[in-house]
Amino acid sequence: MKNKVLKSLRKMPVAEQKKFAALVVDLEADGPIQPSWPNFSKLGKNEFHCHLSYKWVACWRNEDDSIIVEVYYAGSRENAPY
Repeated sequence: MKNKVLKSLRKMPVAEQKKFAALVVDLEADGPIQPSWPNFSKLGKNEFHCHLSYKWVACWRNEDDSIIVEVYYAGSRENAPY
């Protein structure tokens, strides 16, 4: 997880912080494909996103043939990098 993500998490409401923590658990358990999360979609070849709530989103990437999933954005939907 990038330091920028950790900073923006502090600005999120507690409810969204808890949802983000649950998302991280799901990513660790099941990998980058998370169809059970709201508005989950593929952004690019190895990039994905989902909504934590109407206003808050998380974006992550996974390199080919790698078990590493990197969360590169968590924050408001208006500033999302997609």
